[in-house]
Amino acid sequence: MKSTREIFKGKEYLLNEPEVAKLLEYCEQLQDEIVEFKFQKNDNKELAMLDMLKEVIKGCNAIEKEQMEHDRFGYEAPNYQETISNLKRYIYGRCKDEKIYL
Repeated sequence: MKSTREIFKGKEYLLNEPEVAKLLEYCEQLQDEIVEFKFQKNDNKELAMLDMLKEVIKGCNAIEKEQMEHDRFGYEAPNYQETISNLKRYIYGRCKDEKIYL
């Protein structure tokens, strides 16, 4: 499966189209539902880790989008320190819930 970055390589301007944004959001929701279904079906740590990694990638994509909007439109710059703290908190919390020891 190709990532958003691969699909829109060279055509990043399309990411600003409302319909494309809605479609990407819908795809992310479907991916989340698939992961959740697989997790419920198998209830194993590998799927929990996969889900966690996908959430981290989503967070990274969101901060990259904020940076792109900052560069392109002069919007507020991303708060990287807060983002890193949030991602770490999410990972540690999720690991605790799933009994995954890092």
